[in-house]
Order: sequence, then C-alpha cells, then structure tokens
Amino acid sequence: MTADAVDSLRWAVAWVCVTFTRGVSSEEVFTRYGADPDQARLLDWDAALDLAPGDEEASLLRAGSLGEWTFCVEEDGGIGALDGPLAKLSRGTETYSMATTDGMNVFQYWRDGECVENFEPGMEYTRPEPTTAWWDRVEAALAAHEGEDAGMAPVMALILDHLGITLDDATLARPWPSLTLAEDEVPSAPHGDTYAGEGPVPRGTAPTAARTGPGRESPRSAGR
Repeated sequence: MTADAVDSLRWAVAWVCVTFTRGVSSEEVFTRYGADPDQARLLDWDAALDLAPGDEEASLLRAGSLGEWTFCVEEDGGIGALDGPLAKLSRGTETYSMATTDGMNVFQYWRDGECVENFEPGMEYTRPEPTTAWWDRVEAALAAHEGEDAGMAPVMALILDHLGITLDDATLARPWPSLTLAEDEVPSAPHGDTYAGEGPVPRGTAPTAARTGPGRESPRSAGR
C-alpha cells in the first residue's frame, strides 16, 4: 500500500459508511438495502449531495459496479453497518463493510448472511479471539500511517487492494446511481443481533451507527 493510494482516498478518512458486495448489480444492492432502484438517478457527487436529506431519518446512497464488486457509499447514515442490510447484502455471496462514525469505527466481513469478522480498528479490546488475518492486516495498515491524520483511509486502501478495484476520490466523484433511503425502509436485523452499547462490538453483531448529519463534504468541496 503506497502513500499515494491513501492520499487519493480523502473521502474515506472519516464520516462514511461503505459496503462492497461481490457478484450483484447496483440495482440489486439498492434492493437489498431496502431501496427502490427505479428511484435512482445518475448523478456526480456534487449533484447527488443536493439529494441529501440533512436529517436523521434518511440516507443518501450511491452505488456502482467495479469489476466483480459493487460498492455502496452512504451519505448521512450508517445503514450499511447494520445486521439487517448486511445479512441481505451477503446472501449467496460476500460483503465487506467499513463504517466510521462519531466515536466508533467498525470493520465487518459477512458471508451468505452470516457475520464472519467484526471489530473496531485500532481498539485493542475488540481484538477477535483467536486473532484473525484481517485484524492483523488492519492494525498494520493503521500503524504504517500513524500520525498522518489519515483516519480510516489506510483501512479502505487495504480493502480496495484486496478486492482489486479502485475507488479513489476521482472515481467516486463521477456520476453513479444515487438515491435516498428512509430509515423506516431499512431491513430489520435478526432479533437480538444488534449492538448499541459501549465497549467491544460483540462478534456477529453490528453497531447502531451514529448519523453524520448535514455538512459532509464532497471530494471537490473539500479541496480534493
């Protein structure tokens, strides 16, 4: 992982939730999130931000396919870190999720509706037992960029390198299918499988992610 790779991911430094699902279309990804893909419009980042609801009851989703993976980047929310959507996204395939919200960052890997890995990067007390390969790789990536104000960008670079795709600032700023999703349309999590407390993220659960609220910058408006 090069410094240039991390520098090109300013969108991933903080306040973002993104999923990567293998072998499904962007339309199917929207459906598994609980959204109507027919409502999607092809918009670049700045135009899509005009759709952002700016409240705590909806999220802006932008999705697209890169190689065999389909990403979904979320604005103003953390739906892609919740058990319900992740179970549906990974049904019959696999999904990676990275969420960085106010006070909590969460890495997850789901396969066929089941959570395989779930921890908070940089938080030793969430270290899986036994330690997993992803924990070691994520911690090494963060350590290599310690003190650089890189946030979770090194983790995102690691995920993208593993998937063999590019989702840098320039790529994300291009037009992609975009829509808003109301909170009450989100698929429910299996009973007892959510997490909304402090401390380690229990294995097999997902946090109730904090909302980012209005004011999130696009790559262009942030000087990227």
